[in-house]
Amino acid sequence: MTINLYCFGESGNSYKAALALELSGLDWAPVKVDFFGGETRTPQYRGDVNEMGEAPVLVDGDFRTSQSGAIQAYITEKSGKFGGADRDENYEIFRWVLWDNHKLSSQAGMTRFLMNFLPEQHRNADVIAFNQGRLKAAYDVLNTHLERRDWIVADRLTNADISCCGYLFYPEPFGFSRADWPNIDRWLSNIQDTPGWKHPYDLMPGSPADRA
Repeated sequence: MTINLYCFGESGNSYKAALALELSGLDWAPVKVDFFGGETRTPQYRGDVNEMGEAPVLVDGDFRTSQSGAIQAYITEKSGKFGGADRDENYEIFRWVLWDNHKLSSQAGMTRFLMNFLPEQHRNADVIAFNQGRLKAAYDVLNTHLERRDWIVADRLTNADISCCGYLFYPEPFGFSRADWPNIDRWLSNIQDTPGWKHPYDLMPGSPADRA
């Protein structure tokens, strides 16, 4: 049975789930969510797809879940990929997924939205600068951790890597430049070199070009 992933190309959180599915080898298909058209706020979406109005949402037969970290965990359970080799690795992966969700992706997604998708008259320079300061601290943590390491945890791609890269391949400016963080740059290249890797706009339906 094909796994359906409700997602849209501009969403880094959707990308984490879509990339995990693509690299896992599981049979899956994207279902476009018209986020910018307000679909996630409609009673139909909240009644039929996700009561929280979220994307991504994974549907596999009778099983349904949202939140990228939960979806990644399900993909690992189903495919046997991207998890830890033992209990310690599993918890270390989980620790980095949570760190990303709270310290990196949450800030990157909001800052990118404020700088690129919010109408210009509503963009607050002070808020953007504050968020970019928090992001710089997160980039420093990740860049330092990746010194002399190819992957965040273990010697292979895991959910820690898939989670933390969620927003870092997008072309829209939000204060991140790979050239400023050489260890992150090298690590992102390792992910790009993984067989089956795709850019978010190639992997999921929807991009800013569609609304231009």
